[in-house]
Amino acid sequence: MLILRDFYLSQLIKKRANGLVKIITGIRRCGKSFFLFKLFYDYLLQDGVPRENIITLALDQAVNAKYRNPLLLDAYVREKVSDAGRKFYVFLDEIQQVLSIPNPYLDHPDAKIGFVDVLLGLMELPNVDIYVTGSNSRMLSSDIVTEFRDRGDEVRLHPLSFHEFYSHYSGDKRHAWRDYYTYGGLPRLTTLATHVEKSQYLQGLFANIYLKGIMERHRILNEKSILDDLLNVIASSIGSLSNPTRIANTFKSEKGQVVAANTLSIYLDYFIDAFLLAKASRYDIKVRRLINSPVKYYFEDVGLRNALLDFRQQEVNHIMENVIYNELRRRGFNVNVGIVPYNYKNEHGQSALAQLEIDFVADKAGDRFYIQSALNIDDSAKREQETRPLRRIEDSFKKIIVMNSDIVPWSDEYGIKYVGIEDFLLHEQVN
Repeated sequence: MLILRDFYLSQLIKKRANGLVKIITGIRRCGKSFFLFKLFYDYLLQDGVPRENIITLALDQAVNAKYRNPLLLDAYVREKVSDAGRKFYVFLDEIQQVLSIPNPYLDHPDAKIGFVDVLLGLMELPNVDIYVTGSNSRMLSSDIVTEFRDRGDEVRLHPLSFHEFYSHYSGDKRHAWRDYYTYGGLPRLTTLATHVEKSQYLQGLFANIYLKGIMERHRILNEKSILDDLLNVIASSIGSLSNPTRIANTFKSEKGQVVAANTLSIYLDYFIDAFLLAKASRYDIKVRRLINSPVKYYFEDVGLRNALLDFRQQEVNHIMENVIYNELRRRGFNVNVGIVPYNYKNEHGQSALAQLEIDFVADKAGDRFYIQSALNIDDSAKREQETRPLRRIEDSFKKIIVMNSDIVPWSDEYGIKYVGIEDFLLHEQVN
């Protein structure tokens, strides 16, 4: 089954021949190699690029192991693109497989040559357009910023969105939504039929790919149990405010284990750089400033989160909040948690200050949306609870409540729009 990923393909097409190294990143098994070697490759062929002008090399394959030597890789590509009168497209898959070796031209023990040197050299060739994929276990977003600076152009690939997932789903929207919030959007899952197959696949990824990759990259030898427990704590509390100090207290109170907050902070950063987790800071809407602690952590894929907990904690309200957060980020929004301070009189008639929370403040290109995630608003008390923070916002940006219901979208007397989760996810623009 071929799932077209036009949302990302259009991004890559716009970056074609822009003079930079195009770097496709994302959590492992989200479809980076297929996206480049099949979808973009086919696009170039259909656009008239001769097949022999597309140079492909999968560096994770044993047959290509010798090209993990950067000098041999550089020589191989330069030979393939030596005809200066032709335009070549170079695809290098799993570029992080290229080793760093001593620089034979410099007599210094710290002088190394690696894949960055190869790519920056090749991009100087006027007839070459370079595209690479990078596994999150070694080539991370932070590395790209550091190594390439303004010479690399990143396309961040996410697991399948609900829109992509539903485009090949043989059932109605409600059943599709149930399967999506249970198993997530990693592409391989679309080929698996049973719960056992899907859960074993997801749990195997954690044990054999994600955690192993992080431990190898950061040379973590004896603390796998801490990493496991840390992910379990985050998985059990998605949608809740947290920080490393609070998590350290949880370790101490629930597990009788003393782990330094600074250590947990470092490990959380590893998970974020590996695209397993993302975090949303709080944003004070009244004074327009970020509050960096505590924050909310979300999983890049809710199926991975559920599998980590062996599908025991299926709180749809929290999972739905995670899905909405991921969708907003996929659409290019900068997403924070909103805080609306307000003054009121307590039961003693004294002035008091309280904070109301808005699930998401989504910003992009000068536009803003305030979004609440709600299972339902079946009664007036629940509606009051969900709308109260939105009604206290004084600006005129659009306010939306996304519900776990199949409803016809409507707006109330305050201008707040109500929309069902499936419709929200199936429209590429915020409703």
